[in-house]
Formats: sequence, structure tokens, C-alpha cells
Amino acid sequence: MEASWAWFAIIVFLSWGILGIVQKLATNLISSESVLVWSVVGFMILQPILYSGSPFAYPRRSLTWAIVNGMTDGLGVWLLMAAMRAGGKASIVLPITALYPLFVALLSPIVVHESVSALQGLGVAFGTASIILLSSEAHGH
Repeated sequence: MEASWAWFAIIVFLSWGILGIVQKLATNLISSESVLVWSVVGFMILQPILYSGSPFAYPRRSLTWAIVNGMTDGLGVWLLMAAMRAGGKASIVLPITALYPLFVALLSPIVVHESVSALQGLGVAFGTASIILLSSEAHGH
């Protein structure tokens, strides 16, 4: 496999797999708000390693989208932590929240003018079914 987007995706898969366990461990001990704050600290520690350019050398519109990205990401992370802090099982909460690409697949043709094939549409249907299956716990167990 050539060094490409696929390697990045594999590393994300592994990183976020570890992240899910670490998030649950953290929310077992401290509030979801505190986990979010300390997550930002961890992210800032990585910044000098991951990014060496000027973060302000972009047009205002680009920076606006980047800020909106950070705000929606922060809100999502905080609500994920809150769900686990409220007693949600990592084995259920994380797979459900990891299905956010379904939302992207539904909106991308409208917002960013990307096409979605019939096969990808089938994937959205299966993903939706997985949300239903994951969110319904067996009673009496």
C-alpha cells in the first residue's frame, strides 16, 4: 500500500480505538467538562510536533470554517464525555457516535456537492440499522 490517505485513516482508526477506552477511563474519574479541558491541553501539547506553519496565514472564510469545526468538535466531544459520565457504556456510546459519517453521507451531496453511490447508500442503511441494534440493550441481562 502506497503512503497515502489510507495510512492516515488506519492511524486514525487505531488512535480513536485507544481514545474510546481512555475517554471512558477518564469520565469514570472526573467530570465530562474536566475531561474536555484536559483533552484540549493534550491536543495543544501535540501542536508543535504536528504543525510548524502559521495558523493565521489563511483567508478569513477558511479560518471561520476552521473555528466552526473546532466548536462543533468540542461540543461533540463534551457530549460524548457527558454520555459516558451519565453511565453510558463505552461499548455502546462510542460505536453509535462513531456513525457520524452517516450524517455526512446524507448531507454531502447537498452541502459540498459530492455524489453518493447506491452502494454507499446501502452502507448508510446498514449504519442506521447498526444504531438501532447498538442502542437497544437486551432486557433481563
